[in-house]
Order: sequence, then C-alpha cells, then structure tokens
Amino acid sequence: MSEIKIIYWSQTGNTEIMAGAVEKGVKAAGKEAKILTVGELSASELKEETVFALGCPAMGAEELEESEMEPFVQELEDFVSGKKLALFGAYGWGDGQWMRNWEDRMKAAGAEILGGEGVICNETPDDEALAACEQLGKLLAEA
Repeated sequence: MSEIKIIYWSQTGNTEIMAGAVEKGVKAAGKEAKILTVGELSASELKEETVFALGCPAMGAEELEESEMEPFVQELEDFVSGKKLALFGAYGWGDGQWMRNWEDRMKAAGAEILGGEGVICNETPDDEALAACEQLGKLLAEA
C-alpha cells in the first residue's frame, strides 16, 4: 500500500474539510494519503486496498448522496469483506441515522469499521470534529 485513499462526496464543503483532517491524521502517523472525490475513481479500483476512508454527508431523508456515492457504495459491498474502513460525514438535520445505516451495510458486507463507528458532525466541523477526523486518520495509518 503506497498511500491511503480518502474518498469523499461533498456538497457544501463540510465533508471535504473532514477529508482534509483525516489526511492530516494519516500524515501525522507517518503514512501517505491521497484525497479523491468519489467521481475520480471507480469502486473497483479499491479491490486491492486493505484500508481506506469514505466520506459522505447526509442527504434527503438521511441517505447517502444518490447519484455518485450510493452506486459506489453498492459496488463496494461486493468486495469489501475483510477490509478496514473509516467512515465520516456531516449532516444538517436528523441524528446521524444515515451513518448508522452506512456502518451496518459495510459491517454486513464483512468490513471492519475503524474506531467502531463513523465520525459525524453537525454542519461545519468544529475543533472536536476535526480532532476526531485526525484520530480516524491515525487509525487508518495504524491499520
């Protein structure tokens, strides 16, 4: 593994900010990281990866973004078994149900969720959320 991939989708920039904090954590732990938007690669390009991060905000009725991220995640479900994932994203309403659903899907497909759960924040990431994302990056580097 030459670099840890951090793949995200962001509408307002909040999840993009979180991706940057995850990258900072990976680099602080001495590993290389590459941030990519979900449109910059296909899910199949992750087949050989053992660890990576995915970020997506809550959309609609607490769902993953449906035109790019949802199809990407559906494809991942076919081969994510045995991989270690970090999940993160921002939301503007609700209580984080989209993240719990996403965690459940990835676990059901056989993936391990680093840290036991995804990192979420309401709206713009505050210092606490950014620190949690950096910690997530360190977990990725250690996995």
